Amino acid sequence: MAVANESAAAPGAERRSDFRPASLDALNFLLADVRGALGPFLNVFLVTQQHWSQSAVGLVTMIGGWLGLAAQTPVGAAIDATRAKRGLIVAGLIVLAAGATTIYLAPNFWPVLIAYSLTAMVGDVFGPAVAALTLGLYRRAELARRMGRNAALDHAGNVAIAAVAGAIGWAVSQRAVFLLVPVFAVLAAVAVLSIPARAIDHQRARGVEPSATENDGAASPSGISVLVKCRPLLVYACCAMLFHFANAPLLPLVGQKLALTHGDLATAMMSACIIAAQAIMLPIALLVGHNADRWGRKPILLIGFAILPVRAALYTLFDDTTWLIGVQLLDGVGAGIFGAITPLLLADLMHGTGRYNIAQGAVATAQGLGASSSGLIAGLIIDHLGYTAAFVEAAAVAAIALAVLATLMPETASMAGRSKTGGDKPY
Repeated sequence: MAVANESAAAPGAERRSDFRPASLDALNFLLADVRGALGPFLNVFLVTQQHWSQSAVGLVTMIGGWLGLAAQTPVGAAIDATRAKRGLIVAGLIVLAAGATTIYLAPNFWPVLIAYSLTAMVGDVFGPAVAALTLGLYRRAELARRMGRNAALDHAGNVAIAAVAGAIGWAVSQRAVFLLVPVFAVLAAVAVLSIPARAIDHQRARGVEPSATENDGAASPSGISVLVKCRPLLVYACCAMLFHFANAPLLPLVGQKLALTHGDLATAMMSACIIAAQAIMLPIALLVGHNADRWGRKPILLIGFAILPVRAALYTLFDDTTWLIGVQLLDGVGAGIFGAITPLLLADLMHGTGRYNIAQGAVATAQGLGASSSGLIAGLIIDHLGYTAAFVEAAAVAAIALAVLATLMPETASMAGRSKTGGDKPY
């Protein structure tokens, strides 16, 4: 994959001289491999190989998701406070590797529930932690392109792991896919530890600009109340919750439909769906990174949110394999935009507050609330009304998310230059 060359220059160039962008590139790519080898393949494996009911799978994902929700905002606060951001990522990788190994060895209800819950609690450490590292390594003028590059490499990693997992599932077994997690976890740990600790500006990594420490002494982060006083943050959290409630079940449901008609190719079919979407997300992420400052955040977000209800509705038209995988390409546009622009939008809103990572945790909590709740709801709808009803429900929720975003969310690009005490900021 070709990604445009970039400079690593930033304030404190002497401190940054031993940092190489390739380390951050490798981390983004490999973290996608770790998470991708566990995510949607688990759902398909439990339904098609272990013969779990949709409701049982939905119950596990909901319980794990809700437990994970409790950790989201505290994790964000911990990332803000700690200087051991690399260590948090390594700890999360260890938990993911242990969880995937447990599922491989004992794919029964209680072991799967415990393992899934633990992995859900640490799984969302990675996105905020990598965004914080990026914030601490790059100047604001470089941030949009670097965030886009991060997202592009994440999608490239997802394509790679989907291809590898598909091959493993076809040649060996669906169950063997889970053993890929510890392998890529080791490689990702090496990548994050190759980023020199002294190259990270931990004040800027939490949203406090270097000038706050260089000219004024100790940094003075805003109080936690900034999260509830920032109206655009609350609106975006609501939109994120609705978006993920509608989006989270779609890929697993499509994978199940494909698996039910092509049981011997279940993993390969799921891989095809993932690759189809991720292949689109990669250039979308780069496009967002290159144009977010010029176009603004909201117009790009509106495109991403508008794609979701259309995609969910299109799934109801035909059950043909080619059609389902083709529609899945639209996920590459919608989810690709959401993933690439969210860290940048939150950097706008939290600029100068010192609460960037806890804001990420709060929005991740909202996302998780939507995603974890949707699994059980979708499962119950399918068990009683069928797949078409579940897709229609997702389309309706996605349309509500689009309406809220369009009417209540302001443009955030112009907010980044204001101080945390600026009276004109819409808090």
